[in-house]
Amino acid sequence: MVDRLANSEANTRRISIVENCFGAAGQPLTIPGRVLIGEGVLTKLCRKKPKARQFFLFNDILVYGNIVIQKKKYNKQHIIPLENVTIDSIQDEGDLRNGWLIKTPTKSFAVYAATATEKSEWMNHINKCVSDLLSKSGKTPSNEHAAVWVPDSEATVCMRCQKAKFTPVNRRHHCRKCGFVVCGPCSEKRFLLPSQSSKPVRICDFCYDLLCSGEMTACQSTRSDSYSQSPKSSLNDVSDDDDDEDSSD
Repeated sequence: MVDRLANSEANTRRISIVENCFGAAGQPLTIPGRVLIGEGVLTKLCRKKPKARQFFLFNDILVYGNIVIQKKKYNKQHIIPLENVTIDSIQDEGDLRNGWLIKTPTKSFAVYAATATEKSEWMNHINKCVSDLLSKSGKTPSNEHAAVWVPDSEATVCMRCQKAKFTPVNRRHHCRKCGFVVCGPCSEKRFLLPSQSSKPVRICDFCYDLLCSGEMTACQSTRSDSYSQSPKSSLNDVSDDDDDEDSSD
């Protein structure tokens, strides 16, 4: 079906409408062979709180942005190549239901659909697009992904030293390797993570020691374990859209 729609007038018109909704600040989306598979509003778990975002699934990219005027205007456009994407379902907890993780080497975050059916459709379509892309390119799925940030609200004290309490003066920071919420003294070091930034980024002392010793997988597994204990954990390592004040931390 994708091949049949690729060069159709209806598909070209739909993509053009999406382009226009993002305005001049958005990147051009119309290229030969690109097909708009579907679109919808998903709740994205951000550093401060969950927020509604408009998502567009194409056969090769995932695009999302802030909703300015529903179905008419969006900003803060983000484009994620699907070849680098892996997704994992998240268990329901409290008000956060029907969610899954979208993971890439540069950006990882949780999203939630309105219903279980909608979640299933999104995940199935994303997996199908990724599978088709990898099949055509002969590439293997990415086994590296950025940490999913633990939301600020999940940590009242530093997740590393377990002592420092967060206050307006003693601010929260995020380790770009494990995603933990940590205090300043526990995250004074910087390390170059090429998939995330061209400059060294903030990481906690624990991850710094593991990275320097070459035990990177141990660091990753530690973060994964924590996520299974706290399925509400969120964001990516590089600040997301306009969600996060003090997002450089």
